[in-house]
Amino acid sequence: MRRIITATVYNNSGVLNRFSGVLTRRQVNIDSISVGPTEQENISRITIIVQIEGLSESEQITKQLNKQVDVIKVSDITDEPHLERELALIKLNAPAAIRSELFSVIDPFRANVIDVGTKTVVIQVTGTSEKISAFVDVVSPYGIKQLARTGVTGFTRGNH
Repeated sequence: MRRIITATVYNNSGVLNRFSGVLTRRQVNIDSISVGPTEQENISRITIIVQIEGLSESEQITKQLNKQVDVIKVSDITDEPHLERELALIKLNAPAAIRSELFSVIDPFRANVIDVGTKTVVIQVTGTSEKISAFVDVVSPYGIKQLARTGVTGFTRGNH
């Protein structure tokens, strides 16, 4: 079962290592991890996507993470109204003869061409993981030269 866990932590050395160590000890694989600064100085937000068996395991992981040094708050936001986004950069084979076709294919995804070379283009697309995966599926027949995905970041909606 896919779970989205977010944490606010003090931005100190070793926090991410200790955080991921809890998951390693519980033999939980991290599908996606995103870390970055917040609106508060010296505070970072960690967003992880994990595949775990059930809600009780999620609760145990959340409790253990909340006990870690430098952790301010950990929450499983999977079942709450939340926003999540991922970014992907994709370099595609794009000789001049097929560019207009390619651009019409990427348009419904609201993707942006951010670099044009003589034989390639680089496209940026943002959205849910499902949208990114669907986009990759649609453009892969053109020939993906490189692909980089950021991992999911997110938080709860409204006043949650």
